[in-house]
Amino acid sequence: MKDKALEELFLAQTPHFDDKAQFMARLTQRLDAVEYIRQYQEATLRRYRMAMVAAFVVGVISGIAAIMFILSAPADVPLFTFHVQAGFLLWLAENSRVIVATALSLLTTVGFVSIMGNVQEIISMRQRIKTM
Repeated sequence: MKDKALEELFLAQTPHFDDKAQFMARLTQRLDAVEYIRQYQEATLRRYRMAMVAAFVVGVISGIAAIMFILSAPADVPLFTFHVQAGFLLWLAENSRVIVATALSLLTTVGFVSIMGNVQEIISMRQRIKTM
């Protein structure tokens, strides 16, 4: 219903242009502005894509380095010690491998979710640009 009403509204309008040169100048100016915006959005998408690739590469390299460090150390030696005999710090030192592995897993999960969200945003931006 709304599409029909809009179509009838546009068909009913018959604009009258007295100065064709002025109209063409304004039209050209507006088309140039639209082209500038389109190019700017494409450049923004390229920057987003390059930033995502860089973040992915840095994440993969740091993840590999962290996993290699954790796996190369002996299993019975804690990652860090506090030189205490009792209390919370002793428990923290004894369970440091599990805590670090959990933290790395959570960080990897958050990074993956963030990257997927950025990919979806870029795809939706691309679709919006194509429909313009």
